[in-house]
Amino acid sequence: MTEETVELKLPSRVESIAEAAEAATDAARRLGFAEDALFGVEMAVREAVTNAVLHGNRRDESKPVEVGLSGTQAQLVVTVRDRGAGFDPAGLADPTAEENILKSSGRGIFFMRTFMDEVAWERPPGGGTLVRMTKKK
Repeated sequence: MTEETVELKLPSRVESIAEAAEAATDAARRLGFAEDALFGVEMAVREAVTNAVLHGNRRDESKPVEVGLSGTQAQLVVTVRDRGAGFDPAGLADPTAEENILKSSGRGIFFMRTFMDEVAWERPPGGGTLVRMTKKK
């Protein structure tokens, strides 16, 4: 069975978003995921890392964004951790609600939940927020 493990420690810069998305897509491709799954993994990782860079670490380059990729031919688990103040995803507005449809932001977590099979948040020791996303075949 093929196993894949990648760990990235990226600066809190917008350029890190594409680097993380590419690494996740490449890992999923090596594990044999279908093209439509690759698209979903890329979108979910882009959204998670965007949230970590912009909202979690607030572009503070002294705070890294840590991305972990761990997978087999059956599933890929992606973790994204920031070092920000943390947040409660239950308190987010529903982006599909009529009053939010035309807003230009607030859809990232919706996309993550749509494209991945499991999405969960943790507040790890040492602070920040960790999102764990799983894509199954």
